[in-house]
Amino acid sequence: MTNRVLTIENLSIGFGRRGEVEAVTDSVSLSINKGETLALVGESGSGKSVTANAILKLLPKGSAHYLNGSIVFDDTDMLSCSERQLRGIRGGRIGMIFQEPMVSLNPLHKIGKQLVETLAVHRGMRQSKAEQHAVSWLEKVGIRNPEQKISAYPHELSGGERQRVMIAMALINEPELLIADEPTTALDVSVQAQILDLLKDLQKELGMAMLFITHDLSIVRRIADRVAVMQNGQLVEVGECLRVFNSPEHAYTKKLIESDPRGLPVYVDESAPALLTVDKLKVWFPITGGIFKRVVSHVKAVTDMSFSLKQGHSIGLVGESGSGKSTTGMAIIKLVSSEGDIRYREQAIDALDRKAMLPFRSKMQVVFQDPFSALNPRMSVAQVIGEGLRVHTQHDDDTLDQMICEAMREVDLDPESRHRYPNEFSGGQRQRIAIARALILQPEFILLDEPTSSLDRTVQAQVLDLLKSLQEKHGLTYLFISHDLNVVKSLCHYTIVMKSGEIIEQGETQQMFATPNQPYTQELVALSSF
Repeated sequence: MTNRVLTIENLSIGFGRRGEVEAVTDSVSLSINKGETLALVGESGSGKSVTANAILKLLPKGSAHYLNGSIVFDDTDMLSCSERQLRGIRGGRIGMIFQEPMVSLNPLHKIGKQLVETLAVHRGMRQSKAEQHAVSWLEKVGIRNPEQKISAYPHELSGGERQRVMIAMALINEPELLIADEPTTALDVSVQAQILDLLKDLQKELGMAMLFITHDLSIVRRIADRVAVMQNGQLVEVGECLRVFNSPEHAYTKKLIESDPRGLPVYVDESAPALLTVDKLKVWFPITGGIFKRVVSHVKAVTDMSFSLKQGHSIGLVGESGSGKSTTGMAIIKLVSSEGDIRYREQAIDALDRKAMLPFRSKMQVVFQDPFSALNPRMSVAQVIGEGLRVHTQHDDDTLDQMICEAMREVDLDPESRHRYPNEFSGGQRQRIAIARALILQPEFILLDEPTSSLDRTVQAQVLDLLKSLQEKHGLTYLFISHDLNVVKSLCHYTIVMKSGEIIEQGETQQMFATPNQPYTQELVALSSF
């Protein structure tokens, strides 16, 4: 009797209509055994998710074509299955966790209803028994107060809680195979570690196989038994996890392994004056209640935040989701209301209104986590990059175009592509567009809010190198918000660790990472070293 759960042989998939089909995977062959974790790694566009979605025939009908090969799950040919047979396998014998739970969970239905529904479909459970089973699974995946949370809507849960609900939904029918497609990409390092440990524990308990798709090699080291590396739709290397990391055979595998954030921050002048000073910053959001909507409590997002950022230096703000990192950044650039002192070049800006802040806007720029959300899809790249110039300057069209082209060259983008739209660019290219938009106003200070968290390791390394070279060339000052301590170590001269809106520890980055004092910082550093 074979121990093999899934076998994919010579799978080629193409996309297109009316006879113009472009292949995106080419003769992919891999297998997974019972109880085994196979990590499928590679950059965006390599074919990882296409291969995973093909297993359950979740690719768009009409445009996706299975050109060649076979997918066999426990003696069942998945590509020749009827829709009825597939419905019995999807969510029942094969579970799937997607990258973004808010896309996968129905925002109009409570968590309990969505869990009960899958039990009713696949196991025929009655309402009361299904609800009890759902509560027990929420408890099993580490949801606190599961009896209450079962009545919550997805938007009422944190990112980590939503991901746990997705795990419960995927595993509640005790599948033989779990497909996990980038399930921890958007999570901070501590929550990520909890999710990975949870998946391993549940895998051991259920004896299931797992196909884990990721671009984060630190996760692969932690969770995988074997690794399959994809590039341009082809498998270039497959092997035992330790062997692949210790002695990779393919050049692309070596490139991926060498792309982990490394190097030191750029050299800076320690005697440089303070560009930004924050003293006792406080951001509390009121909670109202009752008929008259009186303030009954507060969400204490940031309390007594104080630090000084020197000109040309970088400070890293690290901590788990909800620690107050992004709120601190938004308060500094006056996008949320706050109390306390904020000084820019010794000038108080905390009390300035919108009009009085305008002269500072061109000097204080921001790059957000998700460039696709931050870039207007209806505007061309030239319009996106030049938008700030049109607000803050009065240049003629020819001068504007020259400045846009120069900004694109600075971030290694081809100026000839400036009339295209954001959706025509890759994730890394879109982030370069966002950096060019900030850079064109010749700022002194840039707030970088998780600018590399959603990028592949190789692209992340390129963006980090770009940020360093721009900092060195223009003397830029960065406030860098991240949950990736390895990235912070590579870019930032000073690091502040936050938890529950307060500073836990702060100090010179290399020294603090070498000898962290506080238990919470020690935990973060330990988790980042995998």
